[in-house]
Amino acid sequence: MRGAGRPPHFARPAPPAATPFDTAPGGAYKPAAVAVLRAENLWKRFERDGAVLEVLRGIDVALEPGECVSIVGVSGAGKSTLLHCLGGLEEPSEGRVWLGEADLYRLSDRRRSAVRNREVGFVFQFHHLLSDFTALENVVLPQRLGGADPARAERRARELLERVGLGERLDHRPGELSGGEQQRVAIARALACEPSILLTDEPTGNLDEETAVAVHELLLSLNRELGTTLVYVTHNAAFAATAPRQLRLHHGRLEPAR
Repeated sequence: MRGAGRPPHFARPAPPAATPFDTAPGGAYKPAAVAVLRAENLWKRFERDGAVLEVLRGIDVALEPGECVSIVGVSGAGKSTLLHCLGGLEEPSEGRVWLGEADLYRLSDRRRSAVRNREVGFVFQFHHLLSDFTALENVVLPQRLGGADPARAERRARELLERVGLGERLDHRPGELSGGEQQRVAIARALACEPSILLTDEPTGNLDEETAVAVHELLLSLNRELGTTLVYVTHNAAFAATAPRQLRLHHGRLEPAR
């Protein structure tokens, strides 16, 4: 599967032309009508030893189709917590998150899980692949959980694994793959259900420098090729600088990083 040989169902439709954001009072983002994901007044608090720790403090953000956004911040700033709240993994203390038309935290747990499986792909620092499953089976699984036809799920898994350079490693289990190969399988798995947004949390953090660059470039190329919105949390300043839109999480708030 290369270039024009890729079956037409592989790629998502091209995103619509970008719509500029208006600015609400106080400098907060006022989301465009085409936003893939938006959050309003997002707060996350934790209680520790009787004290309340505010990790997220009134975040407003919107992401457009096909957008590529990097998020930086010091360790412990709450970047992972933010991604978890945006992706439907962790309920915020206050605020709302819309994924397309779905108001995530006003859905039942079952419905939210279904929306998340269909619309959000996650890539973490550790690959979290199922060790007893082959690369192909790991990419097929989320599609089957979403009700996909078995033959179509396997066909798409093969296409994705070939696209990330693992066409010859379909039947290998995670323990038989290098760290970079494991992360490529994780990327293919994250894209298996054709999500509208890919949330990545330090996806190159466990890789050597050369492999990290290759994985980073792969994510950027997939963002351009498939039109899948990409959010990239990283400590790597050089990687963050490649994103057209760069944000920083500072004292619980998102601000432009440049």
